[in-house]
Amino acid sequence: MGAEARMVEAMMKIEVLGTGCAKCKSLAKNVEKAVAEAGVEAEVVKVESLQEIMNRGVMMTPALFIDGEAVAVGRAPSVAEIKGMLKR
Repeated sequence: MGAEARMVEAMMKIEVLGTGCAKCKSLAKNVEKAVAEAGVEAEVVKVESLQEIMNRGVMMTPALFIDGEAVAVGRAPSVAEIKGMLKR
């Protein structure tokens, strides 16, 4: 298998940025549920470091990043909305 084929099969990386507030916890739960319901393989990472969050240019939490791209900032999308984001 060539390098290009391996890149196509790379696991999706989902990052939940937040310092642990209620909205951040809600987003993390919604992400876990959406990943399970969608049946996608994904690495889910919680980023709680305020410095790392600011380094990403995020000024309002929670924030959701999929494969390095900000897809939601300052709100916690629903499970259904997140599932739609995973299918892009």
